[in-house]
Amino acid sequence: MAGNKSCTIVEYFGGDDGYRCGYCKNEKGNFSHGMWSHTMTVQDYQDLIDRGWRRSGKYVYKPIMNKTCCPQYTIRCHALKFQPSKSNKKIMKKLSKFISKGELPTGQDDGERFFLAQEKAVFVKPPPLTGTLSFLWGAGIGADPSRPPCRKAKDLRKERRLQKDQMRQQHTDGVSSIDSPTPSTPTQTSQPKTLEDFIYESFPDNSSHCLEVRLVRSTPPSPQFTASFDASYQVYKLYQMAIHKDPPDKPSESQFRRFLCDSPLEAEYSPDGPEVGYGSFHQQYLLDGRIVAVGVIDILPTCVSSVYLYYHPDFASLSLGSYSALREIAFTRQLQKQSPKLCYYYLGFYIHSCPKMRYKGQYRPSDLLCPETYAWVSIERCLPQLENSRYARFNQDPDAGDARVLKDVGRALVLYRRAAMPYAAYSRKRKGSSDETEVQQYAGLVGQDCAERILLYRA
Repeated sequence: MAGNKSCTIVEYFGGDDGYRCGYCKNEKGNFSHGMWSHTMTVQDYQDLIDRGWRRSGKYVYKPIMNKTCCPQYTIRCHALKFQPSKSNKKIMKKLSKFISKGELPTGQDDGERFFLAQEKAVFVKPPPLTGTLSFLWGAGIGADPSRPPCRKAKDLRKERRLQKDQMRQQHTDGVSSIDSPTPSTPTQTSQPKTLEDFIYESFPDNSSHCLEVRLVRSTPPSPQFTASFDASYQVYKLYQMAIHKDPPDKPSESQFRRFLCDSPLEAEYSPDGPEVGYGSFHQQYLLDGRIVAVGVIDILPTCVSSVYLYYHPDFASLSLGSYSALREIAFTRQLQKQSPKLCYYYLGFYIHSCPKMRYKGQYRPSDLLCPETYAWVSIERCLPQLENSRYARFNQDPDAGDARVLKDVGRALVLYRRAAMPYAAYSRKRKGSSDETEVQQYAGLVGQDCAERILLYRA
C-alpha cells in the first residue's frame, strides 16, 4: 500500500449461526453478520452505521433483520431540533437538586442504556493528540491533565468562583477548544426552557456537590485516559455486578478493554471538523472529583454515536443513563458549531419488541433506518408498523431499493498478500476463487462506497 494514508481493513465472518439474545433470552434466536475490523476510518464507519452496522470494541456487526428474534433498527435524533420533554426535564431537575442540596432520590434508574449519556461551560483546548476536553457544572475550567484527576469539591468551588469573576470581566478568554454556550438571556414566561437552560444551570457556591464532565480520547489512549483507567474500570465492574448481575470474576479487565476501550477508529482531524477531532472517546462524569459514570462515544463526520453507558450503582436513582443521553445531545449541538454537518445523535439500536429499549424513541425528532432501502423514516411513521410486526420495511415506495448496492463484485477491494487490489484481479491471481458468493454477500451488506474503499482481507 502506498504511503501512510488511513484505510479500513476487515475480515468478514458471515452470519449463519444463531446465538443467545440479550433481550428476549432466546438461546439461538439472535442472528447477525459480523466483521473484525483491524483498523477503520471514521468516514467508513459513518457509512456503515448508515447501513445498520454497529461496533462492539473492534467487532462490527449487522443484525439479520428479517431473521433475528429481536430486530434492531438504527435510530438517530435530530440534535439541533431536539426539545426536552416533560420526563427529560424531570430527570435534569432531579440531578440539579442533588447537586445543589445533596438529596439523593430513592428508586432505580428509569432507563438503562445499552450499546447501544452548570452555569456556562468553559472548554479547555487539549494538548496535541491528547483528545482531552473538560467542563464543569459551574463556570470553571476543566481538570488540568498535568494534575491528579481527583480533586476536592471545596477546591472546585473556589475555582468556579474565580472563573465567575473572570467571566464577568471578559466573556471569552480565547482558550476554549469548543465555543462556550451563549449565556441565556432571561427566559420569558411564554418561552419554554431549552436543553442548554437545564444543562448549564447556575448553582450557588455552597452547593453540596460539584459535577465535572470530562472528555478523554480512548483510542489511541490519551494520558488522562490512562491515568483514570483503573478508576473507570472499577465503576464498570460494580455496574455489571449490580445492574446485569454478573459474578465478581466476569467483568474482567481484559473484557473491559476489548468491549469499551479498544476501537478500530483512528484519531482523525479535519480543517472543517471539531477541534477535538474524530474517533473514540470516553465522556467521564466526575462527582466531587470521583468518576461515577462513563459514556463511551464515537465522534464521526455527521454524528455523535453512543456506544455504551455505565455508572456507579450507588447513583442509580439519578437516572444517569437518561441524563447522559441529554448531555450527549447537548454535546452534539456544541460540536455542530464548529462542524456544521455534524448534527445527529445516534442512540444505537431501537428495539420495539423489547419494552426496556423503547425509551430511545422518546428523544425526538428521530428517524429509524429502513432495513431494505437504507432510507431514514420518521419514527412516528414507523411505530404503527412495528405494533403489527417485529420486522417492517419502513419505505412505503414498493419500487424503491438499495440505491448504493454494488452491482459488480469485481470492483470490491480486497487485501491479498499485503497488496490492495480489486476482487476481479484477486480472482485472476487465484485462478478462479471459490469465495465469490461470500464476497458478493459482504459487498451487498456494506454498500458500493464501502466495498470500493474498505480492504477485505483474503488469506
